[in-house]
Amino acid sequence: MILECIPDYQNIEEWAALAEEFGMNFEYNEFFRPDILSDPKKIDEIISLYHGLGRDTSDDTLHGAFYDINISSYDPLIRDASDYRVKQSIDIAEQLGVRGVVFHTNYLSDFKSEAYRSSWVESNILYWTDLCKKHPGVEVYLENMFDESPELLSKVANEMRYVRNFGVCLDLAHAFLSAVPVYDWITALSREVRHIHINDNDGLQDLHLPVGSGAMDWSVLSDSNLLRNDPSVLIEVSGIDRLKDSVNYLKTIGFIA
Repeated sequence: MILECIPDYQNIEEWAALAEEFGMNFEYNEFFRPDILSDPKKIDEIISLYHGLGRDTSDDTLHGAFYDINISSYDPLIRDASDYRVKQSIDIAEQLGVRGVVFHTNYLSDFKSEAYRSSWVESNILYWTDLCKKHPGVEVYLENMFDESPELLSKVANEMRYVRNFGVCLDLAHAFLSAVPVYDWITALSREVRHIHINDNDGLQDLHLPVGSGAMDWSVLSDSNLLRNDPSVLIEVSGIDRLKDSVNYLKTIGFIA
């Protein structure tokens, strides 16, 4: 299993040492921030810092832009701006030499319209299929955000199952905040899950607490369907202490050695 953590480029040496100690890869989280994406010099600076570590980045991942990203918007200006940020993320991933990039569904769950739902599915299939074909060396993972159920993401993933470099990033904490049990998310998406995000919360807010410190039932990690494709797993917490607490908990339940 590939385990990942979120490094802090401002404390890069300590994170590199910790990742080596725990046998972890990185998921870079700086490059979804609009302030960094709008500053080419800052992007180059951070990429250079990571290259300077001399690490093998081929099993790392990157979290792509997600703030206000809507590639299925009815507004062409918003679609164009979203496409620009997505392609920035892909370009940065290629410069870093990572395995894959995570993007959010950003489905408007409070838009109760069947026409919108159908349009969302169709436009996402077309957009991500085209992107994957143009960038065959990068895997694209579409992550459930605050979708109320796995239905629409499952439809997209099912139609794209023959696209070699596309898969689902299942965020278990986001699933826990939905109206659908986490086990149902796993059942609906397990065939296409290639990457997983784990952190904890109180069932009300997306708090990114250390794994095992919130209200989630982590017996879900023993569901064989979840790991059927040997997905990589990001412990999606910020800070060294939260990462260590999460690792210790995952050891106590036997998820990691």
